Formats: sequence, C-alpha cells, structure tokens
Amino acid sequence: MPATKPARQVAHYLPVLPAVLLLAVFLTGPVLWAFHASLTNAGLTGRNARNPQWVGLENYQRLLQDPVFPLSAGLTVVFVAGSAILGQNLLGLALAVLMRRARPAVSATVGTAVVAAWVLPEIVAAFAAYAFFSRDGTLNQLLGALGQPGTDWLYAVPMVALVLANVWRGTAFSMLVYRAALDGVPAELSEAAHMDGAGPWQRLVFITLPVIRGSIATNLMLVTLQTLAVFTLVWVMTAGGPANASTTLPVLAYQEAFRFGDIGYGTAVAVVLILLGAAFGAVYLRLLREQRL
Repeated sequence: MPATKPARQVAHYLPVLPAVLLLAVFLTGPVLWAFHASLTNAGLTGRNARNPQWVGLENYQRLLQDPVFPLSAGLTVVFVAGSAILGQNLLGLALAVLMRRARPAVSATVGTAVVAAWVLPEIVAAFAAYAFFSRDGTLNQLLGALGQPGTDWLYAVPMVALVLANVWRGTAFSMLVYRAALDGVPAELSEAAHMDGAGPWQRLVFITLPVIRGSIATNLMLVTLQTLAVFTLVWVMTAGGPANASTTLPVLAYQEAFRFGDIGYGTAVAVVLILLGAAFGAVYLRLLREQRL
C-alpha cells in the first residue's frame, strides 16, 4: 500500500531530525536562557544567585545609560569591519587570486604560512600576537634593529593591533573559500574575455567576481559572525584596555557577568551581541537569496 502524502513528508524530514534536535538543545536552549536571564537580576554569587528576581527591561535601561556600552558597541563594529569585512575578506581574496597565478612551490609555501596561523589554538595565537605587539615584543625589536623608535602598540593603538592580529589569525579561512570558488570559474569565460582584449583586472572585476558572488556573500557572513564572537584574542592582548579603549561586546559581557558578578546585566550585553549577529546574518542571507534569483 503506497504511503500517504503526510507520511511521505514526515519521512522526507526524518534525516534532518537529529540535527534539529541538537540545534534545539545546544543552541536554541542557551539563547532562550540568555534572553530570560537578561530580564532578571541574576548574580554570580549571593542571594541573587540563589533566587534571582524578575526585573523586566531594567538591565536594558542600564545599558542605555552606561557610557561604556555605546563605546563597546562602536568598537565591536570597527573590529568586525576592519578585521573581517575588509581585512580577512579582501586579503583572502587577493591571496587566492595571486596563488592561482604563482608557481606551485610559491603557492604551497604561502598557503602553508597562512594556514599555520589559522590552525593554531586560539589561546596560542593570542599569546603569539601579544608577544609581537607588546612593548618589548618582536615588532619593536625589528624596529630597533632598523634604527626606528618603538612604541607600546597595545597601549597607543590597541584596536589597530587587535585588527591586524585577527586578520593574521583568520585570513586562511577566506583564502581557502576563495581558492575553492575560483576553481569553479569556467576557464572558457576568462579565455573568451582575454581573446576580446580584457586585461587581468577587467577579467577579475567583470568575470570572476560576478561568478563567485555567492561565495563572497557566504564568506562574509561566516567571517563576520566568527569575528563578532572573538574573545580570547582581545582578552589576552589588551583585556579591554587601556581605559576601555578596546572593550568589545564579548569582553564587556564577560566583565559584567564574571568579574563584577552581575549575570543579568552581562547576559543583557550578550543578547545585544546576539541581535547584532542576527542583523548581520539577515543582511547576508538576503544577499544570498538575491544572488539565487
């Protein structure tokens, strides 16, 4: 007896059921808990830890009055725009294009050097970046050998140091995405454009980039969401200092929740971070949907 239409529909979704359950348990559950906790005065210790009370939107009202919060939100946007949208994305694309044209030995050497930073554990990469930018670090040692004065980069320009460190740490992912995307560009399109007199730059802009625009949107979404959540790198290199000059939203959420023991207020900051990530994701998903139409 043939299966009914509802039964076929249920059978169609059965293979993805385990994934849906895992997402519900390990993603949806914590997100819903964060929204709930942000509406309470939950604490890390004491009476508020044992018996948190419902305070409604009080934590969000505190955010609007906290001078550190708008600074932290702005620094987060700068960090994401500088190190993910511009840095990792553009540098990864440039490396992928150049490595396709380079000799195999050069391409393999560059690829290995770039991927090496990506495969390092995050805590190891963070300490390596700290050792490079610190007052007595590698960068100042190199400048001293060239007769140039060094500076305390993590104090004078902490966000610049963080952006460069995160670009170094994460560019390999974008490079690998674009290497795979470029391999899917039909060779006959580029050859036809070359026969028509188009130069390398024109072929890149008018042939290659339009063909891989779906991969560009996907990569932008992934690196943006990953960079929004970067905590270890920032905490090891600057701990949000000096004077909150590098306090991104993840660092602010950690400080409020675990240094000052205010879980409710800290999770309110985390909820804002979730909403910011959702906004970025919605924009990129819209771009992906438009590319498919």
